[in-house]
Amino acid sequence: MQVNILEAKNQLSKLVKAATAGEDVVIASNGTPLVRLVPITNPRGLLAWGKLRKYQASIDAAFSSDVEHEVERLLTGRK
Repeated sequence: MQVNILEAKNQLSKLVKAATAGEDVVIASNGTPLVRLVPITNPRGLLAWGKLRKYQASIDAAFSSDVEHEVERLLTGRK
């Protein structure tokens, strides 16, 4: 469906519902398509910190006291 900007302003909630239902919604100005309404989907990948639990041992090992002292030395300029 293609609608002009004025119609889109007046029927925004209807157009949003149509887009989330999978309908192709295009907003145009004077018949020239400008934008398309698309639903937001959940991003793939890390959705919660609990997903890192299986890497806990390697993460903890990466931040050993030796590493922390080296980072501190580099940041402060101390030897």
